[in-house]
Amino acid sequence: MARTQQKWSGEVTEHSNAMDLEPHVFESRDPAKIARSLKHSAEESDRRKASPFQSAMSMLNFYINRAGRNLPARQKQVLERAKDKLREAFGRKPR
Repeated sequence: MARTQQKWSGEVTEHSNAMDLEPHVFESRDPAKIARSLKHSAEESDRRKASPFQSAMSMLNFYINRAGRNLPARQKQVLERAKDKLREAFGRKPR
């Protein structure tokens, strides 16, 4: 059962119906690069239902939550910093 869930979340990340993501975007060690890529994908999508900011942040949070224990601590830190970079990219105050 867990294998099905992992496969399902991997499919969503790779083949989101809301946004076309750059391949391996979440594997980057550069939070600013991740934020730029997500911002670009969200703004270019005509299939998303929420605002570009909400769509990009949702995809980032989805990936962090679904990777769970399998996500190395160092990469989780990079992705958490990418949230602040994403907020900055959209002109919102970082936390």
